[in-house]
Amino acid sequence: QVQLVESGGALVQPGGSLRLSCAASISIFSANAMNWYRQAPAKLRELVARISRNGMTNYADSVKGRFTISRDIAKNTVYLGMNSLKPEDTAVYYCNAAGTGYDSWGQGTQVTVSS
Repeated sequence: QVQLVESGGALVQPGGSLRLSCAASISIFSANAMNWYRQAPAKLRELVARISRNGMTNYADSVKGRFTISRDIAKNTVYLGMNSLKPEDTAVYYCNAAGTGYDSWGQGTQVTVSS
């Protein structure tokens, strides 16, 4: 079973920055993709950013130019750098690993953007 542990969530003011981390119990290079999702209260979970095995990245339109997904294969860790944070970025952020025979989720980390 793949285990994912997120960290780095916090309360931050609008315009601030955070970096989330997702530590995996597997080689992240073996996954087809590592993803960050988020879910705000009373809203559906949405894909925020994805990094594929070949390193290709994709972003939701709402975060393009502000968020950056990256990985450290040696540490089996995926990161989500978030800049210019807005109140509408407030949500629980989840790490997801999608691979052959598994689709695993972390427990989530809360990001709150408020003055």
